[in-house]
Amino acid sequence: MKFINLHTHKFTNNQNVLEIVNQYPQDFDEKIPFYSIGIHPWYINETRLESDLVIIQEKLQLQNCLALGECGLDKRIEISMDIQTQVFEKQLSLAIKYKKPVILHCVSAYQEIIEIKKRLQVQVPMIIHGYSKNEQVAKSLLDNGFYLSFGKYLLRNPELESVFKFVPYDRFFLETDTIEETLEEVYELAAKYKNIKISELQEIVKTNFQSVFK
Repeated sequence: MKFINLHTHKFTNNQNVLEIVNQYPQDFDEKIPFYSIGIHPWYINETRLESDLVIIQEKLQLQNCLALGECGLDKRIEISMDIQTQVFEKQLSLAIKYKKPVILHCVSAYQEIIEIKKRLQVQVPMIIHGYSKNEQVAKSLLDNGFYLSFGKYLLRNPELESVFKFVPYDRFFLETDTIEETLEEVYELAAKYKNIKISELQEIVKTNFQSVFK
């Protein structure tokens, strides 16, 4: 296994890649070897919230469920922040109970996510997936114990080079999410930005993975 994909919506069954495939409670595919499961803020459905949480609780207890998520907060959608926060905090309580890392979707709500982590005293690792913001926001997240995962925006936005260089070796992951580009392309650019060989980068991500996902 040469590559680790922290977050993807497409199961490729590539023998060279350990991929954490995003799953939703109502569309669960038991054939996927490693996955995360959660309620994305876009897809909150209050009429089935309790049944979704029951499914998530059941799956989090399984060994090949590596994380809770993606879940989180998004200020650019119509669902109220109150409801989003309630659903997010209910999921976090399950992650804490079953000691699973959390893969986070966060749009324009970084201070809120930090506040919730502090208030609930969340000790399990929390990873912001698809990081796209500046160095100042990255520093605030890193100072508060978050990990950052890079993928789509690293490929799309050259300004992220300096941000990615700023992130310590022991605090980042790489991913594809929903992009058409390959994970290898993400690794190639990340290695170029860190000025290291791809093989070194693979070892760094593997070490981070072992640390976070035990």
